[in-house]
Amino acid sequence: MRRRLRTSGRGHGRAHGRVHGRVHGRVQGRLSGRVYGYGLALALLLTACSGGGQAGPGATATPGASGDIVVASGRDVTGKGGIRQQLIDAWNAQQDREHSDVHARLVELPGSADQQRSQLLGALQSGSAQYDVVNLDVTWVPEFAAAHLIRPLPDALVGADVIKSVASTARWGGKLYAVPFNSDVGLLYYRRDHLKQAHVQDTDLSKGITWRQLRDLIDAVEAPGRSRPKGYEKGWTTQLGPYEGRTVNGIEAFLSATDGAGLTDENGRYTATVQQLTDGIAELRARTQGAYTLGDAVRSDEGESLTDFADGRTAFLRHWPYAYRTLHQSLTDAQLGVAPLPGRAVLGGQNLALAGSSQQADKARELIRFLTSRESERCLLDAGFAATRESAYTADDVTCGVARTPGAASPSASPSGESADRMPRDDHGRPAYARTILLPALRRAVQRPRTPLYGAFTQTFATELGTLFTDDPPGDAELAAELDKELRKVLPG
Repeated sequence: MRRRLRTSGRGHGRAHGRVHGRVHGRVQGRLSGRVYGYGLALALLLTACSGGGQAGPGATATPGASGDIVVASGRDVTGKGGIRQQLIDAWNAQQDREHSDVHARLVELPGSADQQRSQLLGALQSGSAQYDVVNLDVTWVPEFAAAHLIRPLPDALVGADVIKSVASTARWGGKLYAVPFNSDVGLLYYRRDHLKQAHVQDTDLSKGITWRQLRDLIDAVEAPGRSRPKGYEKGWTTQLGPYEGRTVNGIEAFLSATDGAGLTDENGRYTATVQQLTDGIAELRARTQGAYTLGDAVRSDEGESLTDFADGRTAFLRHWPYAYRTLHQSLTDAQLGVAPLPGRAVLGGQNLALAGSSQQADKARELIRFLTSRESERCLLDAGFAATRESAYTADDVTCGVARTPGAASPSASPSGESADRMPRDDHGRPAYARTILLPALRRAVQRPRTPLYGAFTQTFATELGTLFTDDPPGDAELAAELDKELRKVLPG
């Protein structure tokens, strides 16, 4: 049986589902520091997160005590006691200093992201759980806004510092309904050691490559007469299982083939033509052809594809930014590289919204403002998330924690004092790829269809595309006609 990398949490796959975990027995590092804009000593959180603070991620989804601001979210990919909890603890520390009787409490919802969405919809519609702030996947904002389950927010909460492509995920119907908290975008990870073994001279792909160049590199690794890396099977892998991962890969192929022409307009109306669908299906078929793609990809989610790549079964992997830190716990910088995804890359992430039923709207808005501040976004970036603000990547005076010596990693929480964080960092403590690769990728990223009916869309889209991966797949035009017919049933247009 193949060894598997255990993962849990959310990652825009597994109906944006299981992410985060352990790569070959990695030890989770804790990020600590101080958030300057609010005078908060996040360095104190090493104590708070070990049991002295508010209820943490293990809390059950029950109404909070009087005075609590309850934040409902999926699991934090930075681990138990991760950066989201640390930021909430920091806000609570500020409330204590101000002698406020209000505290925030993080409730992590179990299950896949689809299950979390269902839980949130049910709780907000029935009032069965007193949530004040909900952390929504970017694709859910139109649905929750159209159902009046979240309240409009002041436009000032999303200023010019928020990456433009990311800021657009927070609006619906001309109003701001959420504030970007952490973002996400598809990236291409690659095994430098596999390329070097194939005598590839230049293993720096950070400037980007095309799909044709990617296939040429795979051909080099698999050249006749050349010994292949230990455990190697096929060129690349991604998330093509029957869930949101398949939708994401499909949208990236479709938008690449049609020069960014979306499937819906800004109001959620279906706008695609059969010819555009045909072109998109042809592109997806070319990307996933059996000669280059790991067979297990058609059943894989984020965790499984991450394991296959870390184990050396492939030379390339399409994945999300959190994988940068995760993979570096078992692979060195000499073995691992990251580059922009060829073609169009899909935008992911989560946005904070104010529940329509909240009885503490003013304090809840204050908490949202703190959690999405410049300093908090820098903390999220340092911990492995994709930050939503330009300043987190470009402003060296925006920091999380006391100033570190150049190139130093995050403080360690291990008893021995040895840092468990092996993620490469730049001279200002950011992930080494953040400014040169991640930020440009976020700026160029494209959205999935924006519609209050996204759940119906993605189920239809992923189901119809599934016939591509059967033993007797239909032709491009035939599948496009069927997909067009089914999408017209579930989307207005």
